[in-house]
Amino acid sequence: MLPDLPKFTQTQITTSLIHAKKEKNLSFEDLGKAIGRDEVAVAAIFYGQHHATEEDVKGLAKVLGLNSELLAYQLSEYPERGSGVEMPPKEPLIYRLYEVVQNYGQAYKAVLNEKFGDGIMSAIAFSTKVDKEVDEQGNTWVNISMRGKW
Repeated sequence: MLPDLPKFTQTQITTSLIHAKKEKNLSFEDLGKAIGRDEVAVAAIFYGQHHATEEDVKGLAKVLGLNSELLAYQLSEYPERGSGVEMPPKEPLIYRLYEVVQNYGQAYKAVLNEKFGDGIMSAIAFSTKVDKEVDEQGNTWVNISMRGKW
């Protein structure tokens, strides 16, 4: 049983998880494979954007060498989805993702409505994947796929 603990900020929790990940020289992909989750879902747990199940907590604690009770306590709050980024974003990579939606959002909406009718894509019943591609000229490309329930 843990003693009464102070409320941890998401920044403190994220920092401790990132530190443990670096100490073990693990990637989000490594952690995902170890606990049976996608690497993006693991990163989202680290940043307080995704709910951690009891199995996630046990697996992360084991792989990262952390106290499972303490980690469960730290990750027990409901996620604050979307709270980590000011709008418009200042961090360049996040801004570029935002820019994609600014520039192509209406086109995505038009094509999606044509294909699926009126509706929206869920961000809750949702999965995403990041892949790296190198073309024949040696240029590195990123592929981000999104899968949301309509």
